Amino acid sequence: MKKVTIRPGKERSLVKRHPWVFESSVARGGADSGETVRVEAADGTFLCWAAFSPQSQIRLRAWTFDEAERVDAAFFRRRIDQALAMRARLEIASDAVRLIHGEADGLPGLIVDRYVDTLVAQFTSAGVERWKGVIADALLAATGLTRLYERSDAQAREWEGLPVQTGWLRGDGGTAITIREHDWRLTLDVAEGHKTGYYLDQRDSRRRFADAVRQFGCRSVLNCFSYTGGFSVAALAGGAAEVISVDSSGPALERAVAHVALNGFDASRHQAWDADVNATLRRCLAEGRRFDAIVLDPPKFAPTAAHAERAARAYKDINRLAFMLLNDGGLLYTFSCSGGISPDLFHKIVAGAGLDASVDGYIVERLSAAADHPQTVRFPEGDYLKGLGILRR
Repeated sequence: MKKVTIRPGKERSLVKRHPWVFESSVARGGADSGETVRVEAADGTFLCWAAFSPQSQIRLRAWTFDEAERVDAAFFRRRIDQALAMRARLEIASDAVRLIHGEADGLPGLIVDRYVDTLVAQFTSAGVERWKGVIADALLAATGLTRLYERSDAQAREWEGLPVQTGWLRGDGGTAITIREHDWRLTLDVAEGHKTGYYLDQRDSRRRFADAVRQFGCRSVLNCFSYTGGFSVAALAGGAAEVISVDSSGPALERAVAHVALNGFDASRHQAWDADVNATLRRCLAEGRRFDAIVLDPPKFAPTAAHAERAARAYKDINRLAFMLLNDGGLLYTFSCSGGISPDLFHKIVAGAGLDASVDGYIVERLSAAADHPQTVRFPEGDYLKGLGILRR
């Protein structure tokens, strides 16, 4: 087994069971891409078994801190079984579920979602890439399914020096799927949709938004960065009379329109605007339009903390405009999925936007990823999705 030694003083994060070691913390040692190595402190003390990534700034990702535990096929079967057992204890109002959530489930770089009878996996680190075949077999054995589609096309692959790979890993067939979420039906294509096909992490927030629209009697709703209209369906389910979905993707909006029909809502209650969100917000302001509720669910503006300053300006601008477009007593549901933006920083950004708009509001709820996208106390970086439900005063 190859060995990697950590610089003196840099072992503290591993002692605290944080799974990452950055390039600058490595004193000496190396291995092939994804190879398991023994990680030691400068004095030779065992720290963990980890996957080595020669091209990534995150040079090591810990598999286990137990010196006696072997990283083999049985190891991956155990981790997968543990992850599935945790999901089995949750009340998930859907037949689409996040089964494996990377570091939170002890499998750094692995994302696996189940859409009805189909698994979709992203292998985003060198370690899980090396064990891909073993992991694929273990996933099918644990779930009893026969279809596994690979969506290893995330930017993280580039950082790991890995090529994009998509297609069927196991099984074959069509990639279009209809899922159930709460009382709604939604469609997706695992080969073409964002992430693994859909934003399952917003499942609970969509339900909460539907409830809030009903509770506060919101009649007009603007859903920005709407993608395929999940929050639009939620708004209609909550009783909104007018819902506008805004996105720059025509195909996504076509699916949003189809979702309105699929769930039995009157098409006249929904409009789809193929447009830039920032330009739309400014146009609505110039036209004097106002809304009872606005959703801001933008893409990732800050993939890392290095992008935080520029992203903060972008988040502040759209939130400022949204505050100005709300009726008194209106609702703003605003989100950030940027790992480089902490919940505390996001709150400060939104507060600054309200100050610039001369608007105050009550925070009626704080939102995060659904429970099948778990966070752990030892890995704060996993807290990537954060949201605020704000009632304009």
